[in-house]
Amino acid sequence: MNPNTKSNRDADANSNVADDITSLSVSELMKKLGSSQEGLTQAEATKRLSQYGPNEIEEKKTNLLLKFLTYFWGPIPWMIEAAVILSAVARHWPDFFIILILLIANSVIGYWEEHEAGNAIEALKAKLAVKARVKRDGKWVNPSACELVPGDIIRLRLGDIVPADARLLEGDSIEVDQSALTGESLPTTRNPGEALYSGSVIRRGEIGALVYATGTNTYFGKTAQLVQEAHTVSHFQKAVLKIGNYLIYLAVTLVAIIIAVAIYRGDPILSTLQFALVLTIAAIPVAMPTVLSVTMAVGARLLAKKEAIVSRLVAIEELAGVDLLCADKTGTLTQNKLTLGDPFFMDNITGGQVILNGALASRADNNDSIDLAVLGGLKNNDELNNYEVVHFQPFDPVHKRTEATVKDKDGKKFKVTKGAPQVILELVHNTDQIKSVVDEAVNEFAARGFRSLGVAHTNGEGKWQFDGVLPLFDPPREDAAETIAIALKMGVKIKMVTGDALAIAQETAQKLGMGSLIYDARGLGDSKRVETEEVATSIEKADGFAQVFPEHKFHIVDVLQKMGHIVGMTGDGVNDAPALKKADCGIAVSEATDAARAAASIVLMAPGLSVIIDAIKESRNIFQRMNSYAIYRITETLRILLFMTLSILVFNFYPVTAVMIVMLALLNDGAILSIAYDKVKYKDQPEAWNMRMVLGISTVLGVIGVISAFGLFYLGERVFHLGREHIQTLMYLKLSVAGHLTIFLTRTRGPFWSIRPARILWIAVVGTQIISTLIAVYGLFMTPLGWGWALFVWGYALVWFLFNDRLKLLAYRVIDPGKTNTQ
Repeated sequence: MNPNTKSNRDADANSNVADDITSLSVSELMKKLGSSQEGLTQAEATKRLSQYGPNEIEEKKTNLLLKFLTYFWGPIPWMIEAAVILSAVARHWPDFFIILILLIANSVIGYWEEHEAGNAIEALKAKLAVKARVKRDGKWVNPSACELVPGDIIRLRLGDIVPADARLLEGDSIEVDQSALTGESLPTTRNPGEALYSGSVIRRGEIGALVYATGTNTYFGKTAQLVQEAHTVSHFQKAVLKIGNYLIYLAVTLVAIIIAVAIYRGDPILSTLQFALVLTIAAIPVAMPTVLSVTMAVGARLLAKKEAIVSRLVAIEELAGVDLLCADKTGTLTQNKLTLGDPFFMDNITGGQVILNGALASRADNNDSIDLAVLGGLKNNDELNNYEVVHFQPFDPVHKRTEATVKDKDGKKFKVTKGAPQVILELVHNTDQIKSVVDEAVNEFAARGFRSLGVAHTNGEGKWQFDGVLPLFDPPREDAAETIAIALKMGVKIKMVTGDALAIAQETAQKLGMGSLIYDARGLGDSKRVETEEVATSIEKADGFAQVFPEHKFHIVDVLQKMGHIVGMTGDGVNDAPALKKADCGIAVSEATDAARAAASIVLMAPGLSVIIDAIKESRNIFQRMNSYAIYRITETLRILLFMTLSILVFNFYPVTAVMIVMLALLNDGAILSIAYDKVKYKDQPEAWNMRMVLGISTVLGVIGVISAFGLFYLGERVFHLGREHIQTLMYLKLSVAGHLTIFLTRTRGPFWSIRPARILWIAVVGTQIISTLIAVYGLFMTPLGWGWALFVWGYALVWFLFNDRLKLLAYRVIDPGKTNTQ
């Protein structure tokens, strides 16, 4: 039997059980699972463990060696590898070792970028409870949580992490914190018979539960599975692939033409191979992956100073192009901290007195979020010093309220209480008279997304008197509204995505000025559903989503990506991990869970959304540098390729030698690494690779470069009657000088003087050109040129540089019209 078949069948059975929980009562489910109040026997549990598998998240392991080898596969690596092989065949050993070192360096850099990105699955696994209280053979035991199976009876207490999906048995209701799973900012009440999800935390109460799903079939496990399934190819990787394809097709075509002509002419095979080697080296943007990676690495260090840690370098380029940012409400747009709003109070009492009585019925050392919020609502904490709490009764699921016996400074005793409004109303003597007024206040608070607390105190006769209602809410971050407005000016639309109720989401969106079109996400599909065009459009137009589950977040990101958007996603909880992984740029906010940090591409160390704006600005600067280098590199590759090919076809002459080509690559690309520090101006709109523009501008500048090269070749041979070896040195210096001047053309969209270059770029270019000029003048590995001819080449190159700058402006107007940005 195929073991996978059995595994799949068992997984399906486990999943089917999970699907049935909404329709079956606990007793029916217990019967279906073959369990009882006494739990399973150890023998049955062992049998089921082998059937269903361990209660843990199965991780797909990646072979590190195979992962490393993937960096030797692709258009640019193929071209470099071809050059290595040709070098060996032609016995050009210096070329062989230089190119081989560059090939290995590119692969090692790429491998380490991804290796350090983090493992989201490990972080998710760490969230599972280590031990569980389980009834086996009628006795309570404490096995590892990974040994739980469907049908087990478990016991859950205050502070426990729920180890598997379960249905609650008979007992009192409990309070559960599901914020890390669903995004709900407040603990929720779970009653007997209701479901409880793996990974949630028990905040109040104690109860038994029946396990119905374990491992990857739990709500938590499906979240982890979505993280594993979320694989995206970055736009940066796609751009490099397109550039590589463009150059390799051109190189193969030109080499094929040259080989055909060489065979027709009867040239020696070895000479033909040597030329193929030179042309291949010329065609390869050998340092391109390295330069772009270094540019992003330098940018990552700059972002780190702004307290944004980059775990995946290509995310910098993705962040520059983000036009939609799906922001998790709790902990991202809001403070994830309960705050007291303006209270509703009865006619015979003040709002301040309602807050004071509520504070007296609270205790700070319980570290309860509701108690801390009420105590935080006091305008003067010294008010509490006028009272002594004689006795305090904490919240419990039976009474559903707190109560305190208090003595004032005159020695008079009275009681105060706070809890659910309907519970407090049942205590007071005049419920019938005030119920409609209180209900109206509670409903009004609920419509605004507030949770209500009723407050009461006893009068001189010992009767409970209703004081008022305290509204609790999770306030927006102080900088959130301003940040959202700035983001909109920068072309980034922010959509709220939250697990909270619709009313809460609408209230928060209104306060932040995000728009009012908030949808209930319960109508959305899961990650595998294909939405209709109408639904997809509504997702695109929505200002936010409420009642969101992990599969909804993942699905929302997926739909937006399919509609052509580059999507960013912020979050802090386990529930955000799949969407963070799926998004083009996942951003884990300050104090995020380990799972969210591991799944994200960028981790913020400082609170607030303003850090994201700083990161977007910096990422757009980095993109400008990469774009400039890409145009420069393609331009130079085309210039050398076309010039050499035409020289062979028309004049049957090698204009530069293999050694010259290698020296050009080392000096020019070595210096151009300094572009990572260049001064640029970011755009107020999302950036994206415009390959039509990149290849178009590169082709124009490359072709003009060929014309200028042949102009110098004509002057050297026909006007000044220089020897061929002398002309080779002349052309070497021209290609070197003109090549570095090209970077000053490609780094700006406007005139070359519109943005002053960084000092390090200027020094690097001048330094390498001094070296290149000295090599040509004194003839290292070539015929000496002399200072007179060197100055002539410099003057010739500068004249063409000024002409090319004017031509560049015209090319932009033709190829990419309508853009006014001078960058």
